[in-house]
Formats: sequence, structure tokens, C-alpha cells
Amino acid sequence: MIKLLIVEDEKPISDLMVMNLTRAGYKCTALYNGRDAADLLEENQSFDLILLDIMLPEVNGYELMEFIRPMGIPVIFITAMASLDNRIKGLTSGAEDYIVKPFEIVELLARINIVLRRYNKTDSVLRFKNFKIDIDNKIVLRSDSENASDDDSFEEIKLTPKELELFVLFVRNVNMTLFKDKIFETIWETEWQPESRTVDLHVQRLRKKLGLKDNLVTVYSTGYRLSDK
Repeated sequence: MIKLLIVEDEKPISDLMVMNLTRAGYKCTALYNGRDAADLLEENQSFDLILLDIMLPEVNGYELMEFIRPMGIPVIFITAMASLDNRIKGLTSGAEDYIVKPFEIVELLARINIVLRRYNKTDSVLRFKNFKIDIDNKIVLRSDSENASDDDSFEEIKLTPKELELFVLFVRNVNMTLFKDKIFETIWETEWQPESRTVDLHVQRLRKKLGLKDNLVTVYSTGYRLSDK
């Protein structure tokens, strides 16, 4: 399991990140000031990624970044400091990415995934009910059993590359409502056009191919949610 260290002094924001990232399958450790983070990292450097605020008590994010850099652990700054100078300072200090508050959880998850892929630290297999997604080989497999083990028999479900990316996005955000614009911008990597039916058509095909009519639900006038209920 991928291990994340979250260093954020605003507890509501930290709790929100922990809840959603845990739901997405990550193991999260949360700390609220830079000194505690430095003490922990001195003893335990096994984290795969650090989400780091800049304006922290005792030891700020820039100072902590100097301590982290020799460890080789990737860092994403998450901060309210939105100026260009701060962005440049954050990225040139060694961070892999810089996210400005407020942010959408789906964007955070996408950015985390990009950095983890860059460091070859992503989980190679995702699971949802009786589905198994082999990320490395870009294959979706389905078993007759909802609690299938690796010893069970699986059949391959043919998906297009975009359908596969979309299914992975939903599985990594299970039980979360994803807005259409964020889905489009994450998968198609271009600006959302409100009149576009691209997301709707891909979701319809995904429901049909995977038999997820009751799980891949429409959230009226908002987007979609993959439910495990």
C-alpha cells in the first residue's frame, strides 16, 4: 500500500485529505507542524510521498523541504500562497508539484498519481467488487465472484484507452461525486466545454460494458459517482 505523509496545520483540511485519500486506497499519516514531521522523518523514511503545507508552526515548509530533499521522497506543496514567486520558489526548492488552496480532491488525486508514476510507486493492480484492473498491462478483468481472489477465473473486458482511464479514475475515487468538468479535464487534458457530451457518452458505454448500471450513478446536473454499495 502506498504511504503518504500529510503535513498540514489546518485540521479540517488535513482531515478531509486523510478521509478521501484513505478511501482512495492510500495509507495516510497526518501531522500538524513541521518539527513533528522532521522528528518522524528522522526515524522513518518509508513514505512514498509527502503532502506539505508551507505556512507551518515551528518549522515551515521551505525549511522542512531542505531536510527532506536528501531523503529522495517526492513532495507536493499544498498551500494558500498563490503568487508566481511562491510557486517558483516551491518548485525550485525541489518539490514535484505545487497545489494552491482551495483545491478539488479529484485534482489532488490526479496530481498524486502523476508524481507516484514518475517515481514508479503506483499500485500496479486496482480492485473494485469483482473487477481487477492491471494498470501496467492496461487490462480490465472480471470474475463471477464479488470477493474474487487471484486464484479465481477472470475474463478480460475490452475497453478503449479512454474508457480504461475513466474506470481507473472512478475506482480511485470510489463513493465520491466527480464533477463533469473535472472528469473531462483529467482524462482528456483540455478545457471543459459545457455543451460537450463526451463524458456522458463514455460513462454510458462504461456502464454497459461493465454491467455497472446500479453502481455508476448519475448525480443530477453535477456529474457521476461510482458506488460500492
